Amino acid sequence: MDHLINMKKYGFPEVFSNQTLQNSHLEPARILSQEKGFYRIITDKGEKLAEVSGKFRFQTTILSDYPAVGNFVLVNWNESGNSSIIESLLPRKSAFIRKAAGEPQQEQIVAANIDTVFLCMALNHDFNLRRLERYISIAWDSGAMPVVVLTKSDLCDDLEQKLSEVSSVAFGVDVLVTTSTEENGYKVLLPFISEGKTIAFIESSGVGKSTLINRLLGKDQLKTNGLRNDDKGRHTTTHRELFLLPSGGMVVDTPGMREFGMWDNDTGIEKTFADIEELAAQCKFRNCTHTNEPGCAIRSALEMGELEMNRWQSYQKLKAENDYMEDKESYMIAKGKREKEISKLIKKMPMKQ
Repeated sequence: MDHLINMKKYGFPEVFSNQTLQNSHLEPARILSQEKGFYRIITDKGEKLAEVSGKFRFQTTILSDYPAVGNFVLVNWNESGNSSIIESLLPRKSAFIRKAAGEPQQEQIVAANIDTVFLCMALNHDFNLRRLERYISIAWDSGAMPVVVLTKSDLCDDLEQKLSEVSSVAFGVDVLVTTSTEENGYKVLLPFISEGKTIAFIESSGVGKSTLINRLLGKDQLKTNGLRNDDKGRHTTTHRELFLLPSGGMVVDTPGMREFGMWDNDTGIEKTFADIEELAAQCKFRNCTHTNEPGCAIRSALEMGELEMNRWQSYQKLKAENDYMEDKESYMIAKGKREKEISKLIKKMPMKQ
């Protein structure tokens, strides 16, 4: 069969070529969407539904090891069947994680292999620097490159002031301004999008993300709703899906970020709060708690007005949340090991006659 689709357009990395050659009967594919245990995949033969193999299901005990939208996988195309079989998952270069619904301590991959993530925040009532710090931290930690996109600039009376505030927390991050009322407002995003690269939009509900994606797609692919009475907008995305853009590149549409939390996010926090990390390194004592020790650079910066109290409190909150999640995860792993050991002991005990 002639190859109808160039998988390079879908970002399939050259580095995986050797793996596919070793499994010549398997096809490289990318997950486009997922629903109720089935995946929609794209290969050089076209699109098809797919499900994980029985062996994959048997060997995979961690939810985050299952495929997610954006993942590259190897599949048995299954020429005569209705669905392909996913045999293995290829390594991810980036991943967005959240707590799995209903699971005590399981992480779930929301989207994988994202190159650039646009962090959308409206310039009206949605404007929130503390939430933006969280978004930037999660983006850095995922392995993707964050870019701040400020939307609805037509509803903002103090744009320069808001830009100054964003710049004070978005170190090393590009900041773009757009409005959905202008037909070409989305074009400021185009320099960050190219063939083979995948972008995603992360935001709280109703900041105009669906409108931006529709403009990039050149058609009204995604449903959009107007503003509610509180000016916050209605959230319209209900599932994740990867789209190929006509200009080259891909976009993953994702639900709102309200359910995202910290998962071993030290790297992201350190990058987002590089100013605070740098100050902390200047403290007289290495184990400084930044409360009442002499020679504390953090307390000095707060007193001099060089560090805002709100930003310091935001840093402390995210660090505390991250530490809690790490401790809880360690506890659940240890608890699971203990339960397995107890189960083995019980099985070895002689049965009473």
